[in-house]
Amino acid sequence: MRTRIARVSWPLIVLLGAFALVRPVLNVTGGMDALGRPVGPVLVTVVISAVWLGVVVWRRSERPVLTLTCAGLVYGVLAVVLSAVLSPIVDGELAGPLATPGGIGVVMVLLVNAVWGATVGLVALVAQSRRQAVDR
Repeated sequence: MRTRIARVSWPLIVLLGAFALVRPVLNVTGGMDALGRPVGPVLVTVVISAVWLGVVVWRRSERPVLTLTCAGLVYGVLAVVLSAVLSPIVDGELAGPLATPGGIGVVMVLLVNAVWGATVGLVALVAQSRRQAVDR
């Protein structure tokens, strides 16, 4: 008996991860300060989470938790790379996760963003199951 393995959409994962780069871009450009602290970062994170949730539920992703966990990891990798490229330009020296001893900064960025994605993915899973129950 063959079992069907639900697949994830890597283009979607990369797109969602890249979309979250709005957060560090707002930090670098001063947009986050314009939104006000600490409200700005929280608001931007909520908006990104809502977009992730909406897209995954709308597309009826077969594996929303895995999809959004991977999106969080893609965002984390892209954020580390963006920090490595921009911090020497903006600050004149390497700053951010790559500048931490032992690479712990990179590990923490990836861990936090994977947990963020997984959490939104769990909400999406619940939303999808409720949606399916209504559709029946």
